[in-house]
Amino acid sequence: MRLFAAWFEQAARSEPRDPTAMSLATVDADGLPNVRMVLMKGFGEAGFVFYTNVDSQKGHELDREQKAALLFHWKSVNRQVRLRGPVERIEDAEADAYFATRPRLTQIGAWASKQSAPLESRHAFEKAMAYYTAKFALGTVPRPPNWTGYRLRPLLIEFWQERPFRLHDRLEFRREALDAPWRKARLYP
Repeated sequence: MRLFAAWFEQAARSEPRDPTAMSLATVDADGLPNVRMVLMKGFGEAGFVFYTNVDSQKGHELDREQKAALLFHWKSVNRQVRLRGPVERIEDAEADAYFATRPRLTQIGAWASKQSAPLESRHAFEKAMAYYTAKFALGTVPRPPNWTGYRLRPLLIEFWQERPFRLHDRLEFRREALDAPWRKARLYP
């Protein structure tokens, strides 16, 4: 985790867009992979946290399989970090605390969006936004019951550093269980 923190700090200084952007890979009921970009909202010894609507496709896949993979690609520093492991929902108090920090329109959007469901028209979404804007006109916007965070607890973390002539450096940390010690291995490019 110390190596990830150092790499993330460097990426945060040089990445032109968002160093928290990461690919999240899950599988559907048929075992077909799905991948999309999400934003990391925290990391530490307990794992890597991101948020979503649990009624979305990714929410269903995360809850059913309880496994996922993440990939950070920081092009500005020619590095990638790949992670695999079990996924769990975070505690409600942690989700509430993070939700309270989001911009108000983003909070309202979490209520208005039926993430991943077919949308009959853009107007229907704008109408839902107007409804929830009026509903929560006064006071704070509470966290929707179907919106929470997930934590990936890595069993594998691979650090990849680009080198000339595709002679990349790859360093893998792997453990057999969450309470097992990490084993380190250098991999061929």
